[in-house]
Order: sequence, then structure tokens, then C-alpha cells
Amino acid sequence: MTQDLFRQDAYLRECSAHITAVTEAGIVLDRTVFYPLGGGQAGDSGMLVMADGTALAIADTRKGKDAEGNPTSDIVHIPAPGQEALLATLTPGTAVTARIDWERRHRMMRLHTTSHLLCHVVPQLVNGCSITPDYARLDFAMTDPLDKEQLTAAIAALVAAAHPLTVASISDEELDANPTLVKSMSVQPPRGTGRIRTIRIGGDGCEGGAPLIDLQPCGGTHVANTAEIGAIVVTKIEKKSATTRRVVLGFAP
Repeated sequence: MTQDLFRQDAYLRECSAHITAVTEAGIVLDRTVFYPLGGGQAGDSGMLVMADGTALAIADTRKGKDAEGNPTSDIVHIPAPGQEALLATLTPGTAVTARIDWERRHRMMRLHTTSHLLCHVVPQLVNGCSITPDYARLDFAMTDPLDKEQLTAAIAALVAAAHPLTVASISDEELDANPTLVKSMSVQPPRGTGRIRTIRIGGDGCEGGAPLIDLQPCGGTHVANTAEIGAIVVTKIEKKSATTRRVVLGFAP
């Protein structure tokens, strides 16, 4: 089992850890700041630094799987090619410093939070998404046309308003009682622990308080305030099918 430190603090750039397994799939640690591919968000890259300063480049991060292909509680760090000699020296128990490529991660945090803002601007169900360091795309289940300039302006206003983001959780029962919190048709929030992680942008929506912008289950990494996102534009809107409109987000040039 790998302790996923990024769930509690997306701003952690590195952590001390110990190798628990070295497999054909990659390296498993007892704890990590590396986010594994999931929920539409790409896996982190970075490096594992040994006690003597030797660094192993990590190209990707994935969730572990057992022999039958079922997900496990391990997080697998996939080495970049050409490091076989260093890999051969690694054994369980080896101490390392796990260090992510922070600039790459932070770009994904900004784009992921923007995708939640887009869910507020376009209040339709999402049937596909992808969060990468360079762009984010959301596929909305809808038939009406969308306007790039209007969406870009609406997102800019939400960014400028400096809405805070809060990480919390709800119970399985609370989610069952409020199924509309799930915006995605293709990805359901993970269950099994009794608690489901949520991302709230804005206030609680109570009278006299700050407005609620978005609230939905999400296991990804996000910025702490929308002001941190910076300038984002809608780069493309596509009609993917008769009932799907794809919106692509990117950083302003």
C-alpha cells in the first residue's frame, strides 16, 4: 500500500520514502507525492533521488494492478528508458526522495481547476475529459452550440474573482442522496473507504455568504484559489457527435 500524500496537500513537491517493491511495471514506494493517472488527469513525472545523490528519472505514474488486472492500493512509478543499470541496484527498503516535476504538475493543477469552473459555466453532464500539462478537454453531453469568446470571458471572470478551493469529503450515503454532485457520466468516484473526496470552489452558497461555484467528487490535484490559475482560453470547440460538444482549454499565449 502506498500512502498518497498528494491527496492531502497538492503543493508537496517531494517526500522521503522507502522502496517496497521493484517490478516489471515499475517502482512501488511506501509513500509518494506522485499522482497516478486517473480521473482524466495524467500521471506525474519527476525523479527518485538516492541517498548518494543518484537520481532515477520517472516518466509516468500509474495505479498498481494485481495479477488479474484489478487495481490495488499501490502506486507505481515508471522509470524512463535507459536506466537498467541503476534499476538493478534498487531493492526493497532502499530510502529515496520522491520529487515531482513541479512545473508540469502545477500546470495540470491550474487546468484541472479550470475544468471545474467550466462545469459551472456549462452546466451539462460530462462524458469524457483529459487533463494534461498543456491542455484540458471536456466533452459535454449537449446539442446546443457553444461560443469560444463567451466561455473564455466567463472563465476569466471566475479566475479574477479569486474564489477559494476547499478539499473535503462526504460519505457514500451523502453522495447517494445527492447524485447530481457527480458531473461525469464516464468516471464514477471511487468507493470502498466510506468517504469520497470532494472539491468545492467558492463558499457554501448560504444566504449572505460567498456563492458556491462548483462542488463535485474529485481525486485530482488543484490550486488553492482560482486567482492562481492565470490566463486560460478556450482554444477549440468541436461537435464530436450529434449529442456531444468538446471544449478544449489552453494557456493564453
